[in-house]
Amino acid sequence: MWESLLCSSKRALIMQIENFKIFADLVETKSFSKAAKLNGITQSAVSQQARAMERHFKTLLIDRSQKQFQLTREGYRVYESAKEMLHTYEKLQCELQEMKKVISGTIRISTIYSIGLHELPPFIKKFLHDFPSVNVRVEYRRSNLVYEDILHNAVDFGLVAFPVKQRQIEVLPFRNDHLVLITHPQHPLAKRTDIEVKDLAGQKFIGFDPDIPTRKAVDIIFREHKLEIEPVMEFDNIETVKRAVEIDHGIAIVPQATVLQEQKQGTLAVLPFKGREFTRPLAILHRKGRVLTPAMKKFIETLGLDLPEMRGT
Repeated sequence: MWESLLCSSKRALIMQIENFKIFADLVETKSFSKAAKLNGITQSAVSQQARAMERHFKTLLIDRSQKQFQLTREGYRVYESAKEMLHTYEKLQCELQEMKKVISGTIRISTIYSIGLHELPPFIKKFLHDFPSVNVRVEYRRSNLVYEDILHNAVDFGLVAFPVKQRQIEVLPFRNDHLVLITHPQHPLAKRTDIEVKDLAGQKFIGFDPDIPTRKAVDIIFREHKLEIEPVMEFDNIETVKRAVEIDHGIAIVPQATVLQEQKQGTLAVLPFKGREFTRPLAILHRKGRVLTPAMKKFIETLGLDLPEMRGT
């Protein structure tokens, strides 16, 4: 009998925690569809859950008279309490895991293609070797969506280039990558050992899409050297840029780490810039105030970094 009551109480507690999480996700995303996706349920289920909470607290939590999502004063108070409870519950879970010395669970990462394909794999390989009970899920996203994933707690960590500081996001410098010029092996510039920016004038240039941070950095380099270069092609990922250069449609400036294999195989010529290094800073993103599981802490250690809350402990 007592076991049955305990099991029933445990299920009720977990359901309440899940309900508060759904409501918190709804508030932070301001979207029923996004909250549904985060929790693996339907949009109507999120709506039903919100109304159930309103019935439970006998007050309106969402101001439905507004076109955009907006909480009532009571709704904001429930949200604040929900976040406190969720934080306490997550912290308790992590502390219990640490007491048992358990390193398990799932780590979710959102990253851009160039980092996910060329910078991250050796670290993930080492991490999974050291902690085989942990699953690592990597999702490739455009840079702006990586920030969105972090803010909405859709992932645990994000990896981006040219990081932008935001109030709710912790930015941890990871490493710097050099920008280099790539050409077809038979291109006239390929005979050189290095290159100057001014030498790119008049060349067919292949670029990333204008909203991609590396493209913005390259545009700044051109402006600083008073070069007006209009790309003949634009792509949203590094692999397509490389393929276009390999078939001699133009030249491109890319992170050096992304072309090591092509350079070794001789399918691309890779030239450093003469007299000046252009670097691409990479960073790990983490939601401020987020409780870290033992697995998350070990992953950060594997990357050779430490989080502010881990320092001095």
